Amino acid sequence: MMIPLRRSLIVQEHGTLPYPEGTACASVLIAGEKGGDFAKTAYQGLGAALLYALLQKVLHVIAEVPVWATKQTNRYFPSAQVAGEITPEYLGVGYIIGFRISAVLVGGGILAWLGLIPLLASLVPGDTIALQLQKLGYLTNLQTAGGPGGWNPTTHTFADTAAAIYRAYIRQIGAGAVTAGGFMTLIKTIPTIVSSFKQSFSRSSLSAIEKEDELSGSYRTPRTEQDLSVRIVIIGSILLTALMVVLPQIPGDSILTKLLIAILVIVFGFFFVTVASRIVGLIGSSSSPVSGMTIATIMGTSLVFIGFGLTGKVYEPAVLVVGSMICVAAANAGGTSQDLKTGYLVGATPKYQQMALFIGVIVSSLVVGATVKILDTPTPDLLAQGITHAIGSDKFPAPQGTLMATLIKGLLSFNLDWQFVLVGAFIAFVFELVGVSALAFAVGLYLPLSTTLPIFAGGWLSRLLIGMRNAKAL
Repeated sequence: MMIPLRRSLIVQEHGTLPYPEGTACASVLIAGEKGGDFAKTAYQGLGAALLYALLQKVLHVIAEVPVWATKQTNRYFPSAQVAGEITPEYLGVGYIIGFRISAVLVGGGILAWLGLIPLLASLVPGDTIALQLQKLGYLTNLQTAGGPGGWNPTTHTFADTAAAIYRAYIRQIGAGAVTAGGFMTLIKTIPTIVSSFKQSFSRSSLSAIEKEDELSGSYRTPRTEQDLSVRIVIIGSILLTALMVVLPQIPGDSILTKLLIAILVIVFGFFFVTVASRIVGLIGSSSSPVSGMTIATIMGTSLVFIGFGLTGKVYEPAVLVVGSMICVAAANAGGTSQDLKTGYLVGATPKYQQMALFIGVIVSSLVVGATVKILDTPTPDLLAQGITHAIGSDKFPAPQGTLMATLIKGLLSFNLDWQFVLVGAFIAFVFELVGVSALAFAVGLYLPLSTTLPIFAGGWLSRLLIGMRNAKAL
């Protein structure tokens, strides 16, 4: 999908989407090529980051996630929390994306952790929060201790109420906001995307290829603008559809059901590849809310299935197939976009990058598939307990997978709390109305404040240093 989208997202929106990791990699490559003071500055930054990581991660001299929090018993501001995972990579991302985007991003986190969570902590009893966590699959029952926030069945309280509310309510609100923000962003960029597709199709036609061969070197398409043919995307999509219909491992009680699954993978794939690329273009791959996009895909797929009357337990695996494939596509789109941005900045040939990415995806999928298979193989002790899959057991709890399964069951049995998702969607809509990037704010709402706060610190530092540099120039 990124082949026809490269021109619109990487090239035409070069000034809008910085792609932090891609820009950082390009800066290192350019520094190494130029040498001198330019390289010295880059490698000094690298050395400082390594030293900081050593002190923080290995020697534990620096706190990894300093936290300020109020107690649940606080009368005026219960369970408010400010945390910051202050790492060089997050500070670097903030420095590259700048003050404006990082401020919008942290604004979403402030609304969640200093607004919504204290409000819900004041209004919602602990037992109700615990029931919601049980409904989502995070707690086995109210008599069992543990789960997000550390539920205590004896005192009917949480050790960390903020963490419990975040898992019980805020992530659903955030997922709704990310979906709505992504949809609105996609609508705004449709003209650019359509233009890119038209150019890709025109360059891939037989007449265009023949004409290109007849032109002399100076009139040909520049090397740095040569993508793989868009026909590869079309043929690949057709082959993927046929494969999903034919493979017996794909769930479905008929060819039409399997065909519906394949079509949903293509449609949602295009949507969330675009959204994922824009998100990592704004805030970097390390902060990309892939799970939020997967939740949105599961919701959308379930609604389509319900529309066709395909409800009940038998169709749950089919929804999961769509969600898992889009999860992989969204995650892969982020890394691919960063690679293509680096190539654009250093003058690489896109089609050769895209070939290398194809090889990388095939090799990594084989390795990851084998690894998951090994991890899922139950030990003799698990088999003795009647457990046939290690993933999802106490050994590998897989809380995100449990959440996805719970959502699918709730959706197809008409038992999901849509109110939280809709609240998030309308929050994103309001911010889009007032001219603030709804997608960046929604991502901040979904992510922990400990992630977005250091990114904001990097953005603020960037603004400070630019201001000092401009003052010196005057």
